[in-house]
Amino acid sequence: MNNNKFKQFFCNTGDWFKSLFTVQNGQEPKLLTLYKKPGTKSIISSLLCILAGVLVGFIVMLIIAAASPTITAADDFRGLGIILGGPFSSGTAKYISMNFGDMIFYAGPLIMTGLSVAIAFKTGLFNIGAPGQYYMGAMGSLLVALSIPSKNGAESFFIWLFAVVVGMAFGALWGAIPGLFRAFFNVNEVIVCIMTNWISANIVTWVFSSMPQLVNTGMGKSGYLITTAATGNGTPKIGLDKLFPGSYIDLGIVIAIVFAIVLVIMLNKTTFGYELKACGNNRYASKYAGMSEKRNVVLSMVIAGGIAGVGGALYYLNPGIEFQFLSAYSKLPDYGFNGIPVALLASSNPIGIIFTGIFLRYIAQGGNELTSAGYNRYIADIIIALIIYFAGFSKLIMDILSRRQKKLSAKVQLKIDEKAKTIDMKDEYVLERESSETLAESIENAIEETNDASPVNTQKKEVDPQ
Repeated sequence: MNNNKFKQFFCNTGDWFKSLFTVQNGQEPKLLTLYKKPGTKSIISSLLCILAGVLVGFIVMLIIAAASPTITAADDFRGLGIILGGPFSSGTAKYISMNFGDMIFYAGPLIMTGLSVAIAFKTGLFNIGAPGQYYMGAMGSLLVALSIPSKNGAESFFIWLFAVVVGMAFGALWGAIPGLFRAFFNVNEVIVCIMTNWISANIVTWVFSSMPQLVNTGMGKSGYLITTAATGNGTPKIGLDKLFPGSYIDLGIVIAIVFAIVLVIMLNKTTFGYELKACGNNRYASKYAGMSEKRNVVLSMVIAGGIAGVGGALYYLNPGIEFQFLSAYSKLPDYGFNGIPVALLASSNPIGIIFTGIFLRYIAQGGNELTSAGYNRYIADIIIALIIYFAGFSKLIMDILSRRQKKLSAKVQLKIDEKAKTIDMKDEYVLERESSETLAESIENAIEETNDASPVNTQKKEVDPQ
């Protein structure tokens, strides 16, 4: 019995694999059906961008090795292995655990800014103002968290939660500015976003410079704020610090994933989400259909700004992260700008942004270990930049994949039509044969009935009994 079940399982598995590549029952292969889906093409496009970035980055490493007397070809392969190894390239289990936790922590704000850019993309807007919204969110949250000391865990949590909400509000209000200019004055949001980025940096520097009670006066410190560890209002660890000891990891990554799921539901399951996407596809058509395109533009930027603000809040509310406010003007946050390639690489898919955000931090974490192979850690940044560069061609790659898919579909459909034609011809032959056999049988029966009804046969039948 067990042997029969085992054989049946393998037969079913074999049939399933066969259905992936072959035409069965007039249906195209399941693999081609999967290939037709836009999500599949998006994933393939992203993977090709990553592969191209890694290959070109490796070529750059080969060129550097050729020009350097201290770096060999073996170092090139070792360096590439370190980059692709990410946090696992650290050596000991202790450092692997710590670096893995740091990778997840740094991915959280990156995912948030990626979601911020993506929601604007869905509405046909380019939110290049995520760095400014990120800064404003950080400022709002820190003003709350550093100004209200707490005494117990419950009190600390509610202060932290209030700080995150304030950070979201600050980011949302800052995101509303380019949205309003775009909706009511038709001013390009990119120009307004660039202006608001620099204005936010100035505001942040001015606000914290005028609040010396929040400045860290420790030895060797210059222009740093005290951390949330001083007030006890840092982001909760929820036990993740025990899982990854020595790292910065906290609740932030969970919040980022929750935001991504909420955005998926909003965009795909609500009327408001449908209106945002309709406005992004064609503002004039959505207006003609009765949708308020001005409202959608403003709300899209408000949501985008709020998400970026939460990203800034989650990063700087961590008890171990210091905010160097004096460098705000000269150095806008990388996370704000890096959110753009994260969204591009994921084709603005919120769930895809989770993976692309983690992946880019994975590569960056491996780059931190590159010095052991004789390379500068910025080689990893070059590879990330190349991946981002190729991500700009993702639309072109998806178009190429779509054309390829149409050709494959046409070939498969031709095979299906030929097979169906063959089956029809066979069925026609069978019908003709059955009709001929039926006709012949009817003729034979008629002849027999005629013979039985003849006078000779009647006489015979009457005489035979005697």
